[in-house]
Amino acid sequence: MDWSWEAAANSVPLLLEGLLVTVEITLLASVVAYAFGLVFALIRRAGIPVLSQAVLLFIEFVRSTPLLIQVFVLYYVIQPVGGMTLSPFATGVIALGVHYATYAAEVYRAGIEAVPKGQWEAATALNLPRSRVWTAVVLPQAVPRVLPALGNYTISMFKETPLLLAIGVVDVLARAKEVGADTFRVTEPYTLAGVLFLLVSLPASILVRRLERRAAHS
Repeated sequence: MDWSWEAAANSVPLLLEGLLVTVEITLLASVVAYAFGLVFALIRRAGIPVLSQAVLLFIEFVRSTPLLIQVFVLYYVIQPVGGMTLSPFATGVIALGVHYATYAAEVYRAGIEAVPKGQWEAATALNLPRSRVWTAVVLPQAVPRVLPALGNYTISMFKETPLLLAIGVVDVLARAKEVGADTFRVTEPYTLAGVLFLLVSLPASILVRRLERRAAHS
């Protein structure tokens, strides 16, 4: 099919609307993922057998099942059974966030365990409260080390938002599909959707690489 600049130009406004939804979902899901991921990591680190094992089983279950299946189950099974009425947007944010929280938890755990043992011993020798040890000693050293990995997960979330089309989330790829169905031209909207993904992902990838270099030299 020949390329039409007019068709491409006409599709841009709708694609940008979809891109905004994609970015919003990515940012909100990142907040959910990294907040819950930290909670999961701290629970596992706390050494309470029942809680630690429960979190570990949940992490392994989520990581062993496809994200698309989790989205379907959350929207079409768990919500009706639980009497919830979350929108496709909110469901997508939760599904993406919880899915990637299980990966973020392991990243946080690795960062925490990388803190030198001497730092823990020094904090204990100073008689610091346990909460103070975590907020002033451990996390300030662990979090910068895990930022590159978390950044990569954010980029992955951004590229996986099209899966949410299965429950009716209208992201940039869904807009491309709409334009193609309305105009019977798919080359322009899908190509431009790919370009938009690239324009957002590439700078983010460059930023992550800079964070990796900075973490390596710290």
